[in-house]
Amino acid sequence: MRESLRNRIQRRLNDIEQFTIDVIYDRRHGLAETLYGGFLRALSWLFGGIVQTRGWLYRNRIFRDQPLGCLVVVVGNLTVGGTGKTPVVEKFARSLQERGRKVAILSRGYRSKPERKYQKFWRWLTHREPPPPKVVSDGKDVLLGSWEAGDEPFMLACNLPGVVVLVDKNRVKAGEYAIRKFGCDTLILDDGFQYMPLRGQLNLLLVDKSNPFGNQCMLPRGILREPVSHIRRASYVFLTKSDGEPDPELEQLIRQHKPDVDLIECSHQPQYLKQVFGQETRSLDSLKGVRVATFSGIAVPESFEAFIRQLGASIVHNQRFLDHHRFTPFELDQFFRHAREAGAELVVTTEKDAVRLDRDHIPHEVPFFYLRLEVGILKGGEDFDAAVARICFPKTDLKATRSPFFSSRNGRGPGEESGDGGANAPAGETSPDDEIQARAG
Repeated sequence: MRESLRNRIQRRLNDIEQFTIDVIYDRRHGLAETLYGGFLRALSWLFGGIVQTRGWLYRNRIFRDQPLGCLVVVVGNLTVGGTGKTPVVEKFARSLQERGRKVAILSRGYRSKPERKYQKFWRWLTHREPPPPKVVSDGKDVLLGSWEAGDEPFMLACNLPGVVVLVDKNRVKAGEYAIRKFGCDTLILDDGFQYMPLRGQLNLLLVDKSNPFGNQCMLPRGILREPVSHIRRASYVFLTKSDGEPDPELEQLIRQHKPDVDLIECSHQPQYLKQVFGQETRSLDSLKGVRVATFSGIAVPESFEAFIRQLGASIVHNQRFLDHHRFTPFELDQFFRHAREAGAELVVTTEKDAVRLDRDHIPHEVPFFYLRLEVGILKGGEDFDAAVARICFPKTDLKATRSPFFSSRNGRGPGEESGDGGANAPAGETSPDDEIQARAG
């Protein structure tokens, strides 16, 4: 199979993007990297100023966040990619659903199929209403594929029957749609820590314990979306990808900005191997002593590769792609050819990568599986279900856990300027505080 001109151009662009990512993560060192890093640092100062200004506008109520009259759980991080949000979102959604909540996951659908420019222009020209959110799952059926929905929303929809999954950049609109159309009483914002227009009652901040804040520089020189000091907005902090070893320096840094925050330490644990485009499931023991070829397009491929080695496999061929990469037939053909030449007995990828693959472009000479991961609690709770119960169904007033980031200067939170403590909810609705307390009681 010959590579087309378009694919060659795209590959060169990907190489440039990969070089930038390597500089951001300090994976490369040299004169070119140092000069480029200096240029990126100047841009990071500009980006940091924009982030601080935006935060000031929301803190001072010049920009206002909007409540939706139901429980809103925000799951996110301070950094770009790689903290393991999707398994945490999946666990929370499943546990809340099992407790009788009608759950909707709201995602922006990163790298999902966008609305075409001519459609946007025609809608603007004719003053038409924006399209409704994309319904990836209505709680009964998965209605969109990974290309239209984005790989993470599609994966969540496949793994969570009974949970509504919506994609829209405007998550206020998506939340209203979930409540009106599907009767949802609980919204989970996937990757929503920076999404301030929608008011969250619980802000769950995920910190990758293996690489908490990178070089502590803002984008694009580092991996920070906002300063480390914004930990103060978190209701709870989850230390993900933990090996169980204590890290007093990291805990001290977190408590420096939020002294009373609850820390929950968790790890991403391999469960089994599942055949890509098939029904076969294999135990993790089946990897012991096996020659394996691996590929991945995730933010931190090192963790996936480490799992494969820890399970006893020998990686004879490995290829890394950019995060959320859309694999071309040429790339897959090349990879599988190199895997066969290296004597691979098995090909393994990640679940996120598996949902982006096309069945017609996968050779069948080598067995092909993905590694299923789930998140488990190591410290800060008996198990994940207990942690969800403690976080989402507390027996104390939720207002005590509200983020100080959104507190007004007179000491009251948004929606409490009149001293009604959330009693200004629309007629016929209970405030989120009252609803949670009623269920907890």
